[in-house]
Amino acid sequence: MPAVQLLLLACLLGGVGARTAQFQKANDRSGRCQYTFSVASPSESSCPEQGQAMLAIQELQRDSSEQRATLESTKARLSSLEALLHRLTSGQPAGPLETHQGLQRELEALRREREQLETQTQELESAYSNLVRDKSALEEEKRRLQAENEDLARRLESSSQEVASLRRGQCPQAHSSSQDVPSGSREVAKWNLENMDFQELKSELTEVPASQILKESPSGHPRNEEGGTGCGELVWVGEPITLRTAETITGKYGVWMRDPQATFPYTGETTWRIDTVGTDIRQVFEYDHIRQFTQGYPSKVHVLPRPLESTGAVVYRGSLYFQAAESRTVLRYDLRTETLKAEKEIPGAGYHGQFPYSWGGYTDIDLAVDEIGLWVIYSTEAAKGAIVLSKLNPETLELEQTWETNIRKQSVANAFIICGTLYTVSSYSSPDATVNFAYDTGTGSSKALTVPFKNRYKYSSMIDYNPLERKLFAWDNFNMVSYDIKLSRL
Repeated sequence: MPAVQLLLLACLLGGVGARTAQFQKANDRSGRCQYTFSVASPSESSCPEQGQAMLAIQELQRDSSEQRATLESTKARLSSLEALLHRLTSGQPAGPLETHQGLQRELEALRREREQLETQTQELESAYSNLVRDKSALEEEKRRLQAENEDLARRLESSSQEVASLRRGQCPQAHSSSQDVPSGSREVAKWNLENMDFQELKSELTEVPASQILKESPSGHPRNEEGGTGCGELVWVGEPITLRTAETITGKYGVWMRDPQATFPYTGETTWRIDTVGTDIRQVFEYDHIRQFTQGYPSKVHVLPRPLESTGAVVYRGSLYFQAAESRTVLRYDLRTETLKAEKEIPGAGYHGQFPYSWGGYTDIDLAVDEIGLWVIYSTEAAKGAIVLSKLNPETLELEQTWETNIRKQSVANAFIICGTLYTVSSYSSPDATVNFAYDTGTGSSKALTVPFKNRYKYSSMIDYNPLERKLFAWDNFNMVSYDIKLSRL
C-alpha cells in the first residue's frame, strides 16, 4: 500500500514538473528500502555556501537577542508601572484619568520632598555658619578671659607682696619718721614735703573730704568700726568679675542674690537666681553652694504662687521679696516653707512701665537691702517721677518711713542702697558709666558723684548691694557679675 501511494505521488509530481522531479529507490545501510525524490528550485540557481548559512544563523541570533532585550526592558517598565499603579490605587482598579492624577500626585510629593531637602540644606548651612561665628566669639572670649586672668594673677602677686611687706612692718624709706605720716598715706612718705609736686599728689590722695563722710543719724546709720568695716560713703567700685552666664534668651535680664542675714537651712553662700525675660515669671533657682551656682546646677527650683515682675527682687532673713506682676503689690515668700507670708500695696507707686529706670524692663518698683534693713525704691504721680524711698518692716511689709528725693527716676539706669544712702548709676549701657548721685536719708540731702562704674557687657539690668559680702551684685546682658567696693572711713 505505501508503494502504491508513493507511485501515485511520483506520477502527480511528474505531471506538474516532469522536467525537474526525480524519483529513486534504494536500500539504506541497514538493508531497509528507502524511496527518495528531488525537485529543482524555481528561484535559486545553486545552494548557498556553508559560511553564508552560518552568517544567516548568527544574524538571526542577534535579532533574537535584541528582541529578547527589548522584551525584558518592556517587561521591566511594565512591572514598574504595575507597582506604581498598585501603590496609587491600593489594589483597586483605576482608569487612565485616575492613573494620570495619581502620577501627578506622586510628582507633587517628590517636588515637596525636594523643597524640604533644599530647606533643610539651607538650615544646616545657616546653623553651620552660626556655629562658626559662635566658635570665633568663644575663642575671642577665651583670649579676653586669659588676658584678664593673667592681669588678675599679676595683681594678686602684687597684693601678696604688699601684704607680706606690711606684715613684716616694712615701709618705703622716708625722710621723716613713719609716726609723722598719717595712717593710710605711707605710700607718699618718701616724698619731700617741701616739694610742690608732692602737695598736688597729696591733694589727689585726699580728694574725699571729711565733710562727705556719713555721720550717725536718728535713722540708725552705724558708725565705722575698728579696721574700717563699718559704714561710709562709696568712693570706689572695682572691675566686674563674671561668675556665670545665662544659657538662654530668658536670661538676658535677671536678678541674682544672696541672703545677708541667712536663716536655717540657708547660709550666706546659698544663691538664688531668676531669669526675668517672659510674661509669666515664676521659677526661682536655688543653689546651695557657690560652685553649683557658677556651674549651673541648681539644688532646687521654687515655683512662685504668683508671677513676679522686673529685676527688683531680694532675699532677706530667709524670705524672697518681690513685686507681683502688673501691680504695685510687694510680696514676701518664705523660701523654707514655700508659702506667701505677707503682701502690701505700695501707696501710689507707679508700676508696669509708669516710672521705670532708664533701661525700661518694668523696673518701677525696686527692692533693696543694706546694713539697716529692707527698702523699696519707686516713684509716684505726686512725686512727679522723682525717686521715693521707703523703709519696710521685713515681717509685715508696712512702710516705716519714707523719703522723697530730687533725683528723677527715669534719668538713672539703676539704684542701690549702702548704709542708708541711696546711690544711682548714670547709664546701663555705657562701658564707662558713673555712680552719679547719692541721697543720704540721715540728712535728707543729695549730691552729685563721679565714681567710675564699668558696664562690661553694656546692658546692666540689675544692681544690688550685699552688706554681708560688701559687694555689688549685677546682671549685665546675660552675665552675672560682682563688684568690689570701697567706702570712706569714719
